[in-house]
Amino acid sequence: MNSQEMIRILDSIARDRNIERSLLVNDLEQAMVSAARKYYNAIDPEEFTCSMDPITGEMSLLRHGEPLDIGPDEFGRIAAQTFKQVMIQRFRDDERDTIREDFQKRLGTIVTGVAQRYDRSMLIVSIDRAEAIMPRSEQIPGEQFAPGDRVRCMVLDVRDAGSQVKIVLSRAHPDFIRKLFEVEVPEVAERIIEIKAMAREAGYRTKVAVASIDSKVDAVGACVGVRGSRIRNIVDELNGEKIDIVRWNESSQILIQNALKPAEIQEVSLCFELGRATVVVRDDQLSLAIGKRGQNVRLAARLTGWDVDILTPDEFNKGIETMSQTLLEVDGITEEKVDRLIALGMVSVFDIEEVGAEVLNAELELETAIGEKIAELASVRAKEVAVQQQKDKEERELRRAEEEQAARRLLEGEGEEGDIDPDLAAAAILGASKLASPDTTKEQKTPEASDQQASETDTTEESGETRAADILGN
Repeated sequence: MNSQEMIRILDSIARDRNIERSLLVNDLEQAMVSAARKYYNAIDPEEFTCSMDPITGEMSLLRHGEPLDIGPDEFGRIAAQTFKQVMIQRFRDDERDTIREDFQKRLGTIVTGVAQRYDRSMLIVSIDRAEAIMPRSEQIPGEQFAPGDRVRCMVLDVRDAGSQVKIVLSRAHPDFIRKLFEVEVPEVAERIIEIKAMAREAGYRTKVAVASIDSKVDAVGACVGVRGSRIRNIVDELNGEKIDIVRWNESSQILIQNALKPAEIQEVSLCFELGRATVVVRDDQLSLAIGKRGQNVRLAARLTGWDVDILTPDEFNKGIETMSQTLLEVDGITEEKVDRLIALGMVSVFDIEEVGAEVLNAELELETAIGEKIAELASVRAKEVAVQQQKDKEERELRRAEEEQAARRLLEGEGEEGDIDPDLAAAAILGASKLASPDTTKEQKTPEASDQQASETDTTEESGETRAADILGN
């Protein structure tokens, strides 16, 4: 091989593999040194040196500083094979380093690749010259790609894995939606609109709290776009995942109200000691506030950073009444002190039990013995209330099952209308899928437990400000 042909090959490899040409020249020099050492059985690593003219391709090999007039073709089979192996290995190492550096610069950015195949539920995606992986945990549930499909995703992680570079992609990470907003909404990319908080359940629903630093720019309207054009592009990219645009507010009470929309909130009581927000809604707004399988309240809690309890007015008043009766049994506790606790967000004996005597003594300026007595009474009363709530729950479930059975008999013509309530009979005749309202006890509507207790009613009838998906139809 002549020098000019070798230079053309180096240029071709540098261009195709995106490797610096100087690195390839250095690789050839090192391969030449390794071959010479093998040919002469040299032990000293500094015995041979090699330099190559990057323009002409002329290569000079030196031994102890003296030139040697010998090339790879004259080294013999074993030395020539050493030259070849060293050169190929160093080329591969350079390519791996280039890929790693390239993707490290693209960490957290959106890239587009082509789906190749699935390997043990892990999606293999080809991006430029590299193969990347998308673990099952980073895929959107229910989403499948066929070989050759375009895959838009975010570079989540880049690290060495032996002789290869491991590139991890994600479509389920919340930052993927953040980057989509930066692409689709210029105001977000320009930092005129700031995404303050985000909560996501990939494939189902996402809540995004936004605020504008420019009073002339409406954050929600800009994110939605004219006739919903901007948010529609994001929803389409996520295969129909619902996106709620929430207006950010520094007031936690207002933010929680915004996050729970489209439900109409009557009152929000914050307990900073417990990090808990007690939200009061009308009976007809309860299902909407909780959301399908508790999704609305769960995402609202994660978005705002508060543990959110949803109560009806009757439950809220009953909890306060029980707490007041319990506390007023203690000498030295007045209605004024009870009102102070309510103002601090403690609205039930469960809250009193949880905060403990130390907090009570500090907030109400009580003696140690009185605070301990209050906490003890609250603990006893809380157990009684919990037992009663469980009993009421079982009774409701039993009655619900009996009514559903009676409704089915009525539909099949085996029962009489007097067996069930008129409203229930009408619902059964109309084919209603739900014959009873969701359970509404306080302890069953926390974000953690709402999966089992929330209504199956979908919450797609969002208001124009917070439900971006419905704005699409306006």
